[in-house]
Amino acid sequence: MLPLAHVRAWIAASVLLVAAVVYASLLPSVPVPDVVNSDKAAHFLAYAALATWFGGLVPRSRYGWVALALCGLGLGLEILQQAMGLGRSGDPYDLAANLAGVFAGLLLGLRRTGDWAVRFEAWLARS
Repeated sequence: MLPLAHVRAWIAASVLLVAAVVYASLLPSVPVPDVVNSDKAAHFLAYAALATWFGGLVPRSRYGWVALALCGLGLGLEILQQAMGLGRSGDPYDLAANLAGVFAGLLLGLRRTGDWAVRFEAWLARS
């Protein structure tokens, strides 16, 4: 983890974010119309947000581990959706959207936002 002043708060927020994705992924299915693959966009955006979040908390040298962990999360949740029933099913296209989101979020971190948490804490300290 990067040298952050509020490590416990960052860890707690991280756990809550991952828990929210897990919860939303494993909710029983409700029939809703899919507007131009909005489901795939939601998968992409959720995993891009997670990757951007964790990309701001760890050094760039650890991005491989972030990618591995988030890809594992996406794969694991798709397997659980298939196994649990309740109207959910594992979808390889959802997994592809998850993986694309992970790599987009980490690429954004490499190019622009990689140390956003450090900059945020510096801004808080000045305020």
